[in-house]
Amino acid sequence: MTEEKETIIKVEGVSKLYRLGVKEKVHDNLSGTIADILLTPIRNYRKYRSLYNFKDVTESNKHNSVNKDSDVIWALQDVSFEVQQGEVLGIIGRNGAGKSTLLKILTQITPPTQGKITLHGRVASLLEVGTGFHQELTGRENVYLNGTILGMKKREVDRKFDEIVDFSGVERFLDTPVKRYSSGMRVRLAFAVAAHLEPEILIIDEVLAVGDAAFQRKCLDKMEDVGKHGRTVLFVSHNMPAVTRLCERVILLDDGCLVADGPSQKTVSAYLDSGQGTTALREWPAEKAPGRDVAHLRAVRVIDRKGTLVDAIDIREEVGLQMEYEVKKPDQVLLPLFYVFNDEGVNVFGTLDQDVAWRGRPRPEGRYFSTAWIPGNFLSEGTFFINCSLMTLNPNINQFWERQAVAFHVIDRMDGSTARGVWSGEIGGVVRPILEWTTVYHPC
Repeated sequence: MTEEKETIIKVEGVSKLYRLGVKEKVHDNLSGTIADILLTPIRNYRKYRSLYNFKDVTESNKHNSVNKDSDVIWALQDVSFEVQQGEVLGIIGRNGAGKSTLLKILTQITPPTQGKITLHGRVASLLEVGTGFHQELTGRENVYLNGTILGMKKREVDRKFDEIVDFSGVERFLDTPVKRYSSGMRVRLAFAVAAHLEPEILIIDEVLAVGDAAFQRKCLDKMEDVGKHGRTVLFVSHNMPAVTRLCERVILLDDGCLVADGPSQKTVSAYLDSGQGTTALREWPAEKAPGRDVAHLRAVRVIDRKGTLVDAIDIREEVGLQMEYEVKKPDQVLLPLFYVFNDEGVNVFGTLDQDVAWRGRPRPEGRYFSTAWIPGNFLSEGTFFINCSLMTLNPNINQFWERQAVAFHVIDRMDGSTARGVWSGEIGGVVRPILEWTTVYHPC
């Protein structure tokens, strides 16, 4: 019987409202300017009160957060979710989606305008580089200061001090004022303190945007370790490979609303499809279909073995590239082709039709579906774009050529079942096959 885990974070109908600044009226005469100066204290007091008074805002304004005529904005709107003990939850969304506002509410930096949150346990957070650091104090002094801010007692910091310093990698500069640290050094030290606090809840916002590759690997390992020991991690990042490796579950925010909550592969797929323009399907009506006199392209798809459209695929699963085309002129030998590029524009490979049933054989009129299958554990993680082409042979003429017709995202895992094994860091290359390895051991 599976043990039911405790709900450690509960967010219920949370909304956050901010009032925007309004440009002051500039007077063009002396009397108006003098009156303006005399009334400034009163106006400033009213302005201050209005920042926290939202009686003039109705519920109908909530779902119109981009109203240009309004001086208020809903940074969050009716956000609700729960997080279980030991869960590593990813939070994704474009800039301005409400991610940082949500984390500030969870860490009680700012209160919600509506709704409530319930937290069970001590919270350690790293929302900004060097949060809680005093620029004039040394790294050593800031370890104790930051530990105190995060709720640690001195003896707890003493016990963890060597481990914190070793993790941060700033031992040489420990007695140097933090104001002389680089941003990378500050975030390494801040993360080390927050991660070694042994909190029930660890909240991390874009920490991987600052460190080098080695530090990013250590962060991922540590966050994974925290989750394995029954503590909860909330991880905000734009690094989709890191999110999908670390998190089984991901929530997606857009314009302050929670628009998706589910398995990382499905949620990241929704994000890539809506936010970055990747799509697993392109279709053309007959009157606009690319092509010449022999054949016209009607659709290009990325599918799984069930024929379902997929724009995010587990690295272990095979994925199909399918082109649908109409042959208008019979008795031509045709050659369908796909070219696969990564997001850096590198041509990963090209593939030509290998169906022996049609090799060298003229095709009659009709509609065709040609699919090329890419095996699992072949491509590396990341985004891939597909060029689609169809040629006639003898003479060799392109009937159509569509650049970046479709795209899909490959998601890696950290459970040891892929080519990365137990390695959690970055792995270069555009392919990632599982190769046969043998090791011969000779005892001393």
